[in-house]
Amino acid sequence: QVQLVESGGGLVQPGGSLRLSCAASGRIFSLGAMAWYRQAPGKERELVARSLSGGSTNYADSVKGRFTISRDNAKKTVFLQMNSLKPEDTAVYSCNAFVRIDYSSSNYYEYWGQGTQVTVSS
Repeated sequence: QVQLVESGGGLVQPGGSLRLSCAASGRIFSLGAMAWYRQAPGKERELVARSLSGGSTNYADSVKGRFTISRDNAKKTVFLQMNSLKPEDTAVYSCNAFVRIDYSSSNYYEYWGQGTQVTVSS
């Protein structure tokens, strides 16, 4: 019903930048919170950044000042601008969104993208 497709991952040197995109498609009446999570090998998945529908954002302490989350509601897309990347940022980054799929119900349903690999290495 709803698909989230990430793009923009890849290999980058320490100190470099990448911009991730996540486009939502399918049965979407409105979008709620959209977020980026990451999971490194051997570690639990962690929240990187979240953008609420009202415009507020929050970030993991480890990425504050380096990463910026933004969204284009008209295009149903959320972005993650990642600057000053460090080797410890290496992980699979996944998009998460809460979607209201029908005007007749106020329920929001949670969806995940398939993930995109980000590798920071020299």
